[in-house]
Order: sequence, then structure tokens, then C-alpha cells
Amino acid sequence: MKSICIKTNNPGMIQYLLEQLENMGIPDTYLSLKEFHHFQNIIIHCKSYQYITSLIHSLSNILTKAILLFCEQEIIHNAICLNYFYFNGLEKHTIFEQTLQLLNHPDNNTARYDLLNNALFEYLSSHHSFYLQGFLNFRIPLYQAIINENVDIAVNQFIIDKEYADFIHLLRLYIRSESTTSHMEHLHLIYGNHQSTIINDNKEIVSCNENLAKAKYISDISFSSNDLALNTLLNLLPKKITIHLIDSYADEFVHTLQLIFQEKITICEDCDICDFYRFSKIEP
Repeated sequence: MKSICIKTNNPGMIQYLLEQLENMGIPDTYLSLKEFHHFQNIIIHCKSYQYITSLIHSLSNILTKAILLFCEQEIIHNAICLNYFYFNGLEKHTIFEQTLQLLNHPDNNTARYDLLNNALFEYLSSHHSFYLQGFLNFRIPLYQAIINENVDIAVNQFIIDKEYADFIHLLRLYIRSESTTSHMEHLHLIYGNHQSTIINDNKEIVSCNENLAKAKYISDISFSSNDLALNTLLNLLPKKITIHLIDSYADEFVHTLQLIFQEKITICEDCDICDFYRFSKIEP
């Protein structure tokens, strides 16, 4: 026979565990709830040796789900506060939400569940008392490592997103300050296969290389056509920009242009310019 005592003071978890444990359906198994000095104690008692393995397996699954449901968010929050205490409250909340999204990926879900379940099965097989907080603090380093790794990824993404937002903001300020001096009315950006070409209303190609010396933005030492196109648009500052999507796909570069130039941007997928570049062998 085997008895296991689960110690916790989390009301939501206690209610959840009682509901789940009552429905285990393992013969010769009895359940009781007792309140001692410091903890609420859920006691599971199995009289038959032949059902002990099934009991431990069921308990491991139930406790794994309970930890993910009632404890994981606090574990994430503690990891952020411990390792990234220098972020403010709003920044920590953003990192927290991003971490949750990462952990909800199917691969992460499976890995976390398996690590917790295996650790619980091993622990319950050789112990009669289960103190939840002690188990979380000292018995699941691999699970904690997954949490910390995803927090780190979320922080890196947060920093990248913040720098990107700052970059967009600075370019918007530049455009507002220089727009009144612009004499360029309209330019067309032909975009397909992640490549850019700029033409004017006369359908003449505007050389991007000529504007390289006056570059307002270069993202890399090896200049792509998109880098050069963005710098050309920032130098010429046309009052209107029509983006012709040759493959009808607006990727991150197109979205970046929309964020920078805002109402100046018009998207086109069906005009004589689109048709010319789409159906001819000329690559944009």
C-alpha cells in the first residue's frame, strides 16, 4: 500500500486537484483533505500494491497539468523579475506576454509537459510527501531552464522591436522636418521577389546608387536593392509613393515603408506598370 500527501495552500489548485483526483477511477484508492498548521493536505491512500504504479502515473499527469495551469505564470514572472529587474513594469509585462506566446508553441508545450511529468513520476515513486513549492524550487531544473531560455528569447525580441520602433520614429521625424522642402511629386517603387526598382511618372528608372553618398539609412555594409531604395526615397522625399506589388505579396520591407511614409504610400497590384513588370522578363 502507499499513501501520498500533497501540501499546498493554493485554493484554486486544491479545488482543481480534488476534482481531478476524485475522477481517477483507480480501485482501492481513497482521498481526504486535512488542514494542518501550515498547509492544506490532500492525502491519497492506495491499499493495493497492484494499483500503485497506475496511481503514481495518474498523480503525475494531474499535478503536471495543475502546475502548468496554476504555477507557470508566476514562475515566468519571477524569472523576469530576477534576471531582468531593470525593465519597468510595462516592459516586463510585454516580455511576459511574449514569453507566453513562445511557450504556447507545440514543441515547447510537449517539452515542458514531459519534463514535469517525468520529474513528478520519479519523485512520487520514492516519496510519500509532496510539498509543491519545494518541488518547484529544487526538483525541476530542466523545466526552469526552458522557462529561462524562452524569457531570454522574449527579451531579445523585445529589444529588437524597441530599436525598430525607435528607428521608425526617427525617420518619421526626419520626413516631417524635410517634407516642406521636397519638390518631388510622385515616385513608383516596383517590388517583387524581394527586390526594388524606383521609376518616375515617365516610367524612367531612378538610379538609387546616385543617392548613396547622401544616405539617410543603410542597414548593412553590403547594400541590397531595398536598402538603396529606402535611402533614395528618404533623399528625394516624394509627396506620394506608389508601391507596385508584382507578386502580390507585402513582406516586412513593404510594411516598414508603410510605417515610415504612412499616408504617402499607396499599394497597387493591378495597373499597366504592374502588368509590364509582372508579365515581361524584366525583373524589378
